[in-house]
Amino acid sequence: MRLVTFTVGGASRLGALVTRNGHDSVIDLNKADASLPADMLGFLSAGDAALKAAQKAVDQATDGLDLAQVKLQAPVPRPGKILCIGLNYSDHAAETGQAIPQHPIVFSKYANTVIGPGDRIVLPKVSTQVDYEAELGFVIGKRARHVPESDALKYVAGYFPVNDVSARDYQMRTSQWTMGKTFDTFAPMGPALVTADEIADPHDLDIRLTINGEVLQDSNTRNLIFGIPKLVAALSEVMTLDPGDVVLTGTPPGVGMARKPPRWLKPGDVVEITIEGLGTLTNPVAAES
Repeated sequence: MRLVTFTVGGASRLGALVTRNGHDSVIDLNKADASLPADMLGFLSAGDAALKAAQKAVDQATDGLDLAQVKLQAPVPRPGKILCIGLNYSDHAAETGQAIPQHPIVFSKYANTVIGPGDRIVLPKVSTQVDYEAELGFVIGKRARHVPESDALKYVAGYFPVNDVSARDYQMRTSQWTMGKTFDTFAPMGPALVTADEIADPHDLDIRLTINGEVLQDSNTRNLIFGIPKLVAALSEVMTLDPGDVVLTGTPPGVGMARKPPRWLKPGDVVEITIEGLGTLTNPVAAES
């Protein structure tokens, strides 16, 4: 399933994005089955039973809301945690002149950064070096603590494209990256949370970023240094992962910072991230007013 959070009539709802006869529509899952939660965090916390009930509701639904009638939000609008992995593609580490890490490099974003498809990435007044980073994001589906790598994928609810937008001038001020990563609007996510059963191998997905149609990043998740099982195991040995937590797996080469001359985001740009099987995340760029 392609799970979405959407707004219609001023209310935020949980839905499933479906394509039938070449037409995209959204099924309101709570209206299709009143036993289902109306929000993503509630749905993920309800576990496998909710997933099966949702699939049944989708299979039986005969109509839905036209996609043009609703506003898609980030699939998980307010994650409890947003955990990010740095330098997780070997060729990206090389382009930045840094050594291949021996352990996952972990940093955080916060819920203020989250926006959905079509929302504006806002360039802060105080930064002149805002960069793009196409990433595969995954969402935790059930509480995880001390999870072995062999079981890790059982804890993943699904996947979506994410843009780890970064203000490089702020990021590089200190050895800690937090300030450059957590400006408002710096974590576009979506368009849908594609459930894990739909993706045969998350470590073999083409990932591409374009700006105004120009391809700037083009790789495959097979080039990840630390795969998803390793990340779940490493994170869960330190902290409890909860349903709805989002993990960003790192970006491939081609970021603006490494280009000569650097290619920073500017007002009027349109950034698109496409990941095989997960769809395209599109966001315009605007200056802070």
